[in-house]
Amino acid sequence: MVPVDTTGPAVAVVGAGLRGATYARRVLAAGRGRVVAVAEPDPVRRARFAAEHRIPPERVFPGWRELVAAGDAQGAGRLADGVIIATQDAEHAEPAVRLAGQGYHILLEKPMATTEADAERVVAAVERAGTMLAVCHVLRYTPYTRAIRRLVEDGRIGTPISVQHLEPVGWWHHAHSYVRGNWRREDESGPMLMTKSVHDIDWIVHVMGELPSRVGSFGRLSHLRPENRPAGAADRCLNCAIEPGCAYSAKRLYLSCLGDPGREAWPLGAVTHDLTEEGVLTALREGPYGRCVYACDNDVVDHQVVNMEFPSGATGTFTVTAFTPYAQRQTRIFGSAGCVEGDGVRISLRDFVTGELETVDTGSDHESPDGRHDAADEALADAFVEALATGDPAPLSSNGRQSLDSHRVVWAAERARHAGAVVDITPPDGFAAPPPHSPAKGTGIR
Repeated sequence: MVPVDTTGPAVAVVGAGLRGATYARRVLAAGRGRVVAVAEPDPVRRARFAAEHRIPPERVFPGWRELVAAGDAQGAGRLADGVIIATQDAEHAEPAVRLAGQGYHILLEKPMATTEADAERVVAAVERAGTMLAVCHVLRYTPYTRAIRRLVEDGRIGTPISVQHLEPVGWWHHAHSYVRGNWRREDESGPMLMTKSVHDIDWIVHVMGELPSRVGSFGRLSHLRPENRPAGAADRCLNCAIEPGCAYSAKRLYLSCLGDPGREAWPLGAVTHDLTEEGVLTALREGPYGRCVYACDNDVVDHQVVNMEFPSGATGTFTVTAFTPYAQRQTRIFGSAGCVEGDGVRISLRDFVTGELETVDTGSDHESPDGRHDAADEALADAFVEALATGDPAPLSSNGRQSLDSHRVVWAAERARHAGAVVDITPPDGFAAPPPHSPAKGTGIR
């Protein structure tokens, strides 16, 4: 076990599921900070996390409210320098507001809130407190992103004219998270474009160097719905006659995770703590993850397109779809003097002057089976600890206001989808849009 740093920044964790545990584990492994408190309602996760980080019982809490109360009771106001908030989406805003008020610097899992009003409350609370806020836009922290953004900023493709970006969710991943899982309903977590793809909208803004000025969107729940249920399908996979030939078999998916530590952590860790065949079968027999995908209460889209127009005159399209292999994002950026195409690992650049094709291997890898994003989770955790140690937010790729801007693009796209309209996006105060058809470099977006 890595020795606990007793001098580096102290970090509390609210939500010890996959995301919170991943960031905290990096804080411990990097040896520059220490995890000193945890708030987690699941007793198994709470006990496991506390043991891993050697947190004393008086700093182990069943929820964030108890953590807040402990800080107040001790007169300290806070138990750590910073806090990682990785609760379920609907439980992001309230702890963020309260913990900012106690003086915590915050690393907040995306989305920052499930409503625009709550996101604004979070940013206002942080600004009142004078603390740092970083939303977990982990895609900003990959070597691939840094490389592709540098090519655009350096003018290697001339003026960016248009961008195409695809998020291939994967058929089984979509069924796990957005049909059977915690993000299946808008009224419980939010639209899929927010819960899954605010990552991607933020990435497009980050790479293009400007916020869209207008958006339109189309998408719906097309296939994974009751009227498409195959004849003879049962309500649960374990007693379904057609399960062996079904692409969405829960039995096949989750039993195949056993023996693979990464896949036992995710997706199986969301299904059961009992990592045995009998434990998995019991969870599928009794819990939500054993349901037929055509007999669930899901209502989020299974495919969506967002069309964007930028102040510079550039255009963009973003597609998210369930009906793909589980794969990395794919992007094409077309410029006046060249174009780039990337798959999350390799970037191909075609120079229109020379006609030459240059290939850049960024050393990145596909999103890991246990939910880590190409070591970007680790890079983000490192940046947060560095910011805590120095009091300087420079290591963090975005601040609260910039994250709020990206979230607002998503909410505008959702309004456009529901209304069947094109929605104008008002530039944030102080944002200087680039002149038409100018390169993205120097527009003020970090």
